[in-house]
Parts: sequence; C-alpha cells; structure tokens
Amino acid sequence: MQRAPTSPERISVALGLCVVMLATLPRYMAGGHETRQTLIIFALALVAFAAIVQWRLLAVEARRRLPQLCKRLVVMLLLGMVVMGGWHALFTDWISWQVFISHGATLGVLLHALSLWWSGERHAS
Repeated sequence: MQRAPTSPERISVALGLCVVMLATLPRYMAGGHETRQTLIIFALALVAFAAIVQWRLLAVEARRRLPQLCKRLVVMLLLGMVVMGGWHALFTDWISWQVFISHGATLGVLLHALSLWWSGERHAS
C-alpha cells in the first residue's frame, strides 16, 4: 500500500515539532548557547516551511481533519506537561521552568505521534 506524500497527521506532527523547538529556545537562551539557539531557529523555519508546503498539497477533505488533529496535539502537549511535572516532582531536584517546558513539550509530541501511529495501526488491520 502506497501512502500519500502528505497527510494531516504528518502536518500535525510537524506542528508539534515546531512547538518543541519553540519550547527549547528559552532553555538555550538562559544557558547562553547562541549557536544552538541559531540552529534551532533555522530548523524551526525549515520545518514550518515544510508544514506549509504540505498543507497546500492537502486535499480539501484532508484539510478539514487538521483542526481535530491540532486539538489532539494540544491535549497530548498538556498531558506531557502533567506527566513531566509529576516525574520531576517525584524523582528529580527542582529544575528550571525552561527545562520543564522543553521536557513536557517533547513528551507531548512523542505521545501525539505514538497515538497517531497506534490509531493508524488499528485502522489498517
């Protein structure tokens, strides 16, 4: 089975990656890592551009699914924040808010991608 070159699921994951990159910027700014900060900004621009191009290639009916997937992404980002907040409260010393949002956003996007994969596997079989 050949998959479409673009899908609303892929775009929602790309948007999630943009959120993760934005969430890491304060961490690098606070740490004085200008080179990493610059690389993250370039990567953010590239992923955002690719997401825009993919969105333009979507069929109209596929575009209608994207808002629901973005809501799902937001829920997973919030879940990632809650889980990482609990994890850090139980198992680590106090971390900065910059590290917390970076970790929470990363876990949220990972959960979003895994949930899309899981639901895709169930529908394929």
